Amino acid sequence: MVNKKLFNSNLEIEKSLEKLTKSKKDILRDQLDVIISKLPLGLSSLIENGFKYKRIPKEYLLSSVLFAFSAATGRTFFIDAFGYKNYANLYFVIIGSRGDVKSEAIKTATAPIKKADDIDYETFLFDNRDLGKDDKEIKRRQTLIQNATIEAAQQIHFENPNSIGLCLDEIYGLVQKMANPNSRDGVEWRNFFLEGYTNDYIDVSRKTSLSFRIPESYPTLIGGLQHQFVKDLFANGNLESGFIDRLLFTTKLTENRKLRKEGIPPGCLEQYNHSIKNLLDYKKQSENPEELRKQFKIPFTKEAELMLFNYVQNLIDEKEIAQPMIKEYMSKMQISIHKFCLLSFMMLNASESTFKSEITEESVELAIALNEFYFLNFQVIIEDAIKAEHNKISIDDVVAMGKKNGATQKAVTEVTGVHKSTISRKWGDD
Repeated sequence: MVNKKLFNSNLEIEKSLEKLTKSKKDILRDQLDVIISKLPLGLSSLIENGFKYKRIPKEYLLSSVLFAFSAATGRTFFIDAFGYKNYANLYFVIIGSRGDVKSEAIKTATAPIKKADDIDYETFLFDNRDLGKDDKEIKRRQTLIQNATIEAAQQIHFENPNSIGLCLDEIYGLVQKMANPNSRDGVEWRNFFLEGYTNDYIDVSRKTSLSFRIPESYPTLIGGLQHQFVKDLFANGNLESGFIDRLLFTTKLTENRKLRKEGIPPGCLEQYNHSIKNLLDYKKQSENPEELRKQFKIPFTKEAELMLFNYVQNLIDEKEIAQPMIKEYMSKMQISIHKFCLLSFMMLNASESTFKSEITEESVELAIALNEFYFLNFQVIIEDAIKAEHNKISIDDVVAMGKKNGATQKAVTEVTGVHKSTISRKWGDD
């Protein structure tokens, strides 16, 4: 008897054929095009013009835009589906090489939030200009954090409970701390993001400073990471704790080698900045002590809720037959899809501030496309890491090969990038 696989739609047939004929990166490029086509004009134009005029890879700017919307949304908006309350905070890691314009992507997308933070900082300085010894300092409002200790980040979040966004050009320093079992800061940073992903409470008790409690946390994260450091992300508890499963990786997919003198058209930037400002204004209003309504629940249409239900059920079913590392990641996808639904809604409605409407099938379709895009990126990261491990040649092997072929110690040092004293010692060991 011949087993026949039954397909429920043309889309499933297309996906199966893609797996047979296309590489994962080819599929990712197709998915990226679909996602950009589903975005509102203000966002898709920024991504396309950023690629055209500043040579920013489209996928890098997409992740940066998602981070900006995530940070600007905060706890002002939430959804409640299938008994679970969810916010729109997510963690993004941009993977690339030096010179891949990772930082420019983050800078471009977060520019309107930085501008708002700059204004709030000037207000903070003005309000505290004549502060007396016994006067209480007026707290500083801010959304983005660049350089901070874990203690400072927790304190800033306590003073800005709606959201904080950790925004790093390079995430490697944070990764190093987390991978070091002797680093107390590293462990606390990891716990901060583990608890924050599901918006759990954060309770800080200290002997030497004020103790405080954040009932519902909302951290967001974005940072660049070079290819060779990806393996460090999986070290010393990051994988086992589930931190890795909460990260949305972006691999390099697009490249523009044509240099242009012009920058991104001002009108395009203004349209994008307007959307972010609308969100920030809502968040700021909800933070006003006199504001009675602090949060807004965004409901689903029946059709959209059914679409989300079917997708999550499919994730549960597929998880049961997935490989171990993929299985754990798919568990978190059941959470991230909720976050993406809210984030998609915010992006589709921010330009007109139509936040009192419902989440429709359009938002859920975009959310599913995003969830699947980052899932496939994760698979590419895992495969690349496995290949790199298999292809790795030990320093001892390189030294032996160099001696066999009459190479000098200096030549071996230059090829491996290992310190000359190490090469010299191994050279003498033989």
